[in-house]
Amino acid sequence: MKVGVFSTKSYDRTFLEAANVDDQHDLVFFEPRLTMETSVLATGLPAICAFVNDQLDAKTLSTIAQTGVRLIALRSAGFNHVDLAAARDLELTVLRVPAYSPFSVAEHAVALILSLNRKIHRAYNRVRENNFALEGLLGFDLHGRTVGIVGTGKIGALTAKILHGFGCRLTGYDVSQNADCLGMGMEYLSLPELFATADIVSLHCPLLPETYHLIDAAAVHQMKEGVMLVNTSRGQLIDTKAVTQGLKSGKIGYLGLDVYEQETDLFFDDLSNQVIQDDIFQRLLTFPNVLITGHQAFFTEEALRNIATTTISNITDFAQGRPCLNQISLDRVKK
Repeated sequence: MKVGVFSTKSYDRTFLEAANVDDQHDLVFFEPRLTMETSVLATGLPAICAFVNDQLDAKTLSTIAQTGVRLIALRSAGFNHVDLAAARDLELTVLRVPAYSPFSVAEHAVALILSLNRKIHRAYNRVRENNFALEGLLGFDLHGRTVGIVGTGKIGALTAKILHGFGCRLTGYDVSQNADCLGMGMEYLSLPELFATADIVSLHCPLLPETYHLIDAAAVHQMKEGVMLVNTSRGQLIDTKAVTQGLKSGKIGYLGLDVYEQETDLFFDDLSNQVIQDDIFQRLLTFPNVLITGHQAFFTEEALRNIATTTISNITDFAQGRPCLNQISLDRVKK
């Protein structure tokens, strides 16, 4: 099957070509992300392969469907960037990669926690300038601290397991309780209770209508003074303006982000020679207690290998007319 792969970086090509055994599919790589403006590139292709910042809204889907696209193979677990209602009406099949390496994201979340706490990023810059002073680098023991895990699926549970090893007290919030987390002594609380008691809040839930801006001004107000907030899930879980106010007031003492709600025009590209127009993002970068990485939590060899393997397998299932367990539909989401 001929597949147009959008938002292609060198690492995408390397792992996808390795997974495409015997060149069973004709992969056509495009560097631009898929938008209405670039949808012409999909002309004549029966399938496209998209990433998290590709624009799969109703207009784009309608346009590519008219040019012959029948399959959308996502290189991600999240699908909030896809208009599933439009895909259903256009009879487009949407496949995803539901799991690739929960360890990669969990480990990155803990890396952000450790770096923020012990000011590793600031210490690194100081030492490079021969400044060995310790003022301003004071941290705290993770042992005995309360960590609130919001979303205790695979990634949240693994994050909890790592932090349990540090001797942290675990609290959690989810629509259903995870037996593994309960076995580690996690106490499930309501969100207000979790916010009020957690020294560290780590977000590990999907972006759904009910989780959009889960962290808003009201949530920030409920949190402990000087709380550490970490998000490695989806940027739109956080109302960035509300969190910025929390940083200015001191309510939020540390902020670690691997995702950002307006990241589409920023992340995955080299903008070092450009003036970034996003004033809110630029404001975040001025805080000494904020650490931002560019959506790299998933970025390990194991994760990229698994993403590529599953993506090629999904495409093969579709091409051969087999049912695919990784198909996502509006009806399934509503269930």
